[in-house]
Amino acid sequence: MADRPPRTTQVTRVAPVTTNMLRISLGGEGLRDFPAGQKGGYVKLMLRAQDEARPVVRTYTIRDQRVGEIDIDFALHAVDGQAGPATRWALAARPGDEIAIGGPGPAKPLPAGFDRYIVAGDMTALPAIAANLESLDANARGFVAIEIAHESDRQELRAPEGMAIRWLVNPEPGSRPDLLEGALREQAWPPGEIYAWAACEFSAMRRLRGLLRDERKLGPDHLYLSSYWKSGLSEENHKIAKREDAMQTAGTSA
Repeated sequence: MADRPPRTTQVTRVAPVTTNMLRISLGGEGLRDFPAGQKGGYVKLMLRAQDEARPVVRTYTIRDQRVGEIDIDFALHAVDGQAGPATRWALAARPGDEIAIGGPGPAKPLPAGFDRYIVAGDMTALPAIAANLESLDANARGFVAIEIAHESDRQELRAPEGMAIRWLVNPEPGSRPDLLEGALREQAWPPGEIYAWAACEFSAMRRLRGLLRDERKLGPDHLYLSSYWKSGLSEENHKIAKREDAMQTAGTSA
């Protein structure tokens, strides 16, 4: 991410995408010189929190971009029944509200040239998955598993016809770390050169890592893995868990 002061932006639109996904568009003078081509990258939201001297920072994918405007999609899930600061801000946001953002940070797209693609993620990764599928070559083939909270959270994704998409409903996000792994295991391992991309809850990521890296032997050039959150933990404590996991598990990109 470029080392520059945060940009002050304004909310331009607030619109539901699905039952548990809310899209907020940001614009204003702060985005006048925002670089083009950032869909699938990320920004840091500087959230004002009560009793906090410094803003609470949360990382979100740029779902889409137009000149002077970006879209951010928020998965409206709670941790132990409590909405986090980003969800609370998103639910209360109205056109004209200001928020400072840092970034952009680089996207982690699906690289071209592979015979098959395997993609897995939950609702927190759905904006990145959608952006990645849109950037694939029209002839790309593979399998996508997406965990959602409700049947109504299915989205119309612009994906190549050869990318089969399976939606997995779990009303309690974080309670089924085996769900994505199980969906991939049910698929026959495809022929040819494989690239796998997965982002989800921490425990689910570890199970996918066991399958894709340890069992299927996909190396760093063929695999992207990340945990976006950990059930029961704040983002700050999740970061600590990620660091500890990375130290214990050499070679992971989580």
